[in-house]
Amino acid sequence: MSVKAIIVDDDIISTEILMSFIVNMQDIEVSAKCKNAVDAFDILMRKSIDLVFLDIEMPKLNGIEFIKTLKVNRSPRIVVITANCDYAVECFDLDVMDYILKPIFFERFLKAMNKFYRCSSTNSLVVNSKNDSFNAEKQNEFIYVKENKRIFKIYLKDILYIESEKNYCKIVTSIKTLVTNQPITFFEENLPSSNFLRIHRSFVVSISKISSFTSTDIEIDNTKEIPIGRNYKRSVMNGLKYLTEL
Repeated sequence: MSVKAIIVDDDIISTEILMSFIVNMQDIEVSAKCKNAVDAFDILMRKSIDLVFLDIEMPKLNGIEFIKTLKVNRSPRIVVITANCDYAVECFDLDVMDYILKPIFFERFLKAMNKFYRCSSTNSLVVNSKNDSFNAEKQNEFIYVKENKRIFKIYLKDILYIESEKNYCKIVTSIKTLVTNQPITFFEENLPSSNFLRIHRSFVVSISKISSFTSTDIEIDNTKEIPIGRNYKRSVMNGLKYLTEL
């Protein structure tokens, strides 16, 4: 999907940094860069915008006041990017999607974008009942992953498992394997728990790719056996309980 975004910030340097991140994302189009919220409000009245990167302390109209002017049923997702942590509680009470403190780093930006795509998805990755098959293969949800200086879009349906090795992670998919310095906790937090399961301190697996399992290990795609960590055994067995009840 193509995401229409605007940046609302009177700090030119912060805007340039944010733009340098956005150019790496193939699905985001910046429709406007505004130095104040009044100009941004005018754009929202004329254009359909999906995402707003918003500073708080600006002239004419501050970010909090701007959010309050938006209509709930038509408002875009809001990512607040500010140097002040004092507004966090109020912003989350106003249902902002994310709150990022300056200076912003790419990994934090990427986490916010993955959250946006997850929240904006129209397809629910949930097993509805014991009689429903797991339909992750039909979904179009994806996650962005950084490998070296390149950003890759990975569809969730292609992921087999993720393995943590020292200071990096391997994302093994049915198409290719990527290596990233993002920690395994990043994937545990950003992948839907109904589709992915942490079974070991070093492994997260795709439930739909499990071909068999015992109380000590899981086989992925009939090719890879992965041990179940002793500290994860109970949660893994609970997570896979519905498979044995089909």
